Formats: sequence, C-alpha cells, structure tokens
Amino acid sequence: MDRRSFLWHSGGGLGGIALSWLLAKEGASGAAGPRGLHHPAKAKRVVQLFMSGAASHCDLFDYKPKLIEKAGQPFDPGGKVELFQSTPGVVMPSPWKWRKRGHCEKWCSDLLPHLSAHVDDMAFVHSMVSKSNVHGPATFMQATGFVLPGFPSMGAWISYGLGSLNENLPTFVVLPDSRGFAPNGPANWSAGFLPAAHQGTMVRPGEKVPIADLFPPEEAKATVESEKASRSLLELINRKHREDRIGDSRLDARIASYELAAKMQVSAPEVLDLSRETTATKKRYGLDEKLTEDFGRSCLIARRMLERGVRFVQVWSGADNGFPRRNWDSHEDLARDHGEMGTGLDKPTAALIADLKARGLFEDTIILWTTEFGRMPCSQGGKGRDHNPFVFTNWLAGGGIKGGVTYGESDEWAFRVATKPTYCYDIHATVLHLLGIDHEKLTYRHNGTDRRLTDVHGHVIDKIVA
Repeated sequence: MDRRSFLWHSGGGLGGIALSWLLAKEGASGAAGPRGLHHPAKAKRVVQLFMSGAASHCDLFDYKPKLIEKAGQPFDPGGKVELFQSTPGVVMPSPWKWRKRGHCEKWCSDLLPHLSAHVDDMAFVHSMVSKSNVHGPATFMQATGFVLPGFPSMGAWISYGLGSLNENLPTFVVLPDSRGFAPNGPANWSAGFLPAAHQGTMVRPGEKVPIADLFPPEEAKATVESEKASRSLLELINRKHREDRIGDSRLDARIASYELAAKMQVSAPEVLDLSRETTATKKRYGLDEKLTEDFGRSCLIARRMLERGVRFVQVWSGADNGFPRRNWDSHEDLARDHGEMGTGLDKPTAALIADLKARGLFEDTIILWTTEFGRMPCSQGGKGRDHNPFVFTNWLAGGGIKGGVTYGESDEWAFRVATKPTYCYDIHATVLHLLGIDHEKLTYRHNGTDRRLTDVHGHVIDKIVA
C-alpha cells in the first residue's frame, strides 16, 4: 500500500490532515493530474453560483404554456394546495416573454438574454425537489446535503477529498453578496466535523479590507523583527497546546491558516486587483453598470481565482431578507425583484462562461447554478409568488457536462415533479463523479458513523455527463 492509500484509509484526524497536505502538494505540482481519487476525473475545479431566496424556475428556465393559457384563472392543479405563507391566488404567467434559444432550442425567459446565449453548453435539471420550504434548512440542504446545521459543505468535502491545486491561495473560497449573508450565514460553508482547515475562506471583493485579518492593523506598527519574535513565541505556545490536546485538529487548522495567510499577503492582493483587467473585460462582466457591478465583480474574481488554482469557488447572489428585497425571495412583487436580481445575474454569468472558454478552463471547470427551492405558479398578493419546494431548476455546465440537454420535468403547471425527481444528493454525486470521486467512498467517521456528502442517497445523473 502506498502512502497515499495508507493515509486515505486511516480516516479522520491526523490521517485526514496528512492526506490533505499530500494531495495539496501533488495538486500544486500537477502530479495528481486528472486522475481523481477513485477514477479518472473530467474536471479539476468547481464554481457554484448560489441564488439565495429561491429563484423562480417558471420565470427563468421552465417554460409552461399552461400558465399563459390559464392566466388570471383560479389555480386548480387538483387536490389540496398548501403554501408557505399564503393561500393560492390565480394562475400567474411570467412577466417576461419566452423564446427558443441555441441549437438545442431551449425555451428561456427574456429576462436572461446574455445567459440564454449559452444554453448549448448547459444541462438543465427541471425536476429538483427540496425537503423543506423554509429558507434556512433548504439552503443547508443544497449547500451541505442536510437540512440541519453542523454538516460540512460541498466545498469542504471537495477540499478534504482532493486538496489544493496551489500553495498560495485557499482551496475553498466564498464570495458572499455584498449586501449581506444568505440565511445561515457562514455556516453554509462550514467544515462541520471535517478538519477545520477545509472550511471556506470568505472574501468580500467590494470591501476596503476584502479578507479579514490578513494584514496586521496599522496601529500595531508591526516590523519584520517583531513578527519573527511573535512567531517564535507562538511556536512555543502551540507545541505546549498540542501536547495537551491530542487529536484536536483546530490548532493545526489555525496554524495552517496562518501559514497560508503569510503567503496570501503576497498572492491575495494580486488576485483581487482588477486594474490589470482590460476595460472591455470589465464591461463584459457588467462592472460599469449599477445592477451588475457587484455580482460581476465577484464572477470576475472567481475566474481569476479558478485560473490560479483555487479548487472550489462559491459565489452568492442574494442576502438574507430585508425590505426592499435584496434577494430572490419575491413574495410581494416578482417583476420588480426578479427583474433586478435577474439583470444582476445575467451578464456576469454569461461573461464568466465565455471567459472560462477563452482561457481554456471551461473544459475542466464545473459551473453549478443552485437555488434552495422554486416558486409557485399562482400569485401571492397579486404580484408575488410563494415558496415551492415540490419542484425547481438547477443547471450545470463545463467540466464533463453534456450541454444542450434537459433532465426531468415538472408538471404542466410547474407545480410538482412530473418525471425523474432529483435531489441535491444527485447533483452532489454527479459533481463528485466528474472530479474523480465516488460519492459513496468519500467518507469521514464521526460519532461512530461513516458520514458522506450524499448521506445514504444519491446517484450520478448519467444523462447530463458527456
């Protein structure tokens, strides 16, 4: 048995930490290549675009002529209709027109004209189902595979399984919405019970200090000599701390984070500096327009991180609830709120896809578009839509994904699943598969149970794999 296999089978704790270190070194040197952990990989990295608040499938990607035909009539799909916070209103068609796009002739909303130009690269899953219609648990489910807190996020699992592709930037980076956190906040990118080193590193591109505590405060007046003295003292204290806490990974994670931070003091300012990007590039991402500037900046920085070896980048669109709405949770006025959120999403996402293609990164980078559940085909309060956990849409593109295809479908109302019900477990299993990981074998023993990202569920969606 080689050292890689030995460390993998040794499970958590020191074995897990050592494996991550070994994989990080292999990834940085290119030795690991495309082989993955369990089978040849088609992708090396992932960027997840998370639409917080529940983006409406029946206004973006899931075209249903029935809603146009029955507009304004009572919503009667048969049987009792239970909604999250309202009673069923009338059938409500999308405020945007629909048209066929691409060679695959995929119906898409006019709200997303730039993104719709890439449908031939995208695989749509129209039969997603959530186990909760509450934002917090449903967001946890899409992020971690569980509706309860305390479980590792997908990015943390991938960091644990594959390690880093670089030595100077984190393996897992999170770019939250500039307006605030989604429900659950940083718990969405937690390492849970995995070694703490695998949690997401939060970067706020629009802030004066994008990465908290990366540099000492100005009032500290740190010098090279004082830094050396501080590190020597810390090494002494850390050694004593370890001796008293055998098997506790948190100190090792903290030390590793400080060592990485020292490298990031050089690498992070460079990756976050957009002054070297051309005016044309910044315009493509929408940095010159108010509605697209924030998400566009995050998408552009995501591309810069991916090309520098960050393994998993998570970009959030939407914060927690507030008024006026600052997320996709359009209970009051869908045309207004989805209009702004959709415009903010459209051009930057299209630019990210085109940019990854132009730089030769699209073929081995998975783009995963996620939201926590869908919205109802009937109106709420006349102009809004309530939560719909019974069916919604995800899409994927890039790294090993077959473009221009659709998997599963909703019923004629876009109310419930009609064929091939799909859960986050299946999406996660497919992403792991493309990265060279068997989702049933990527486990971590915690409290006597061999835990995994997909719990006891999940299958690879072969139809969308190229």
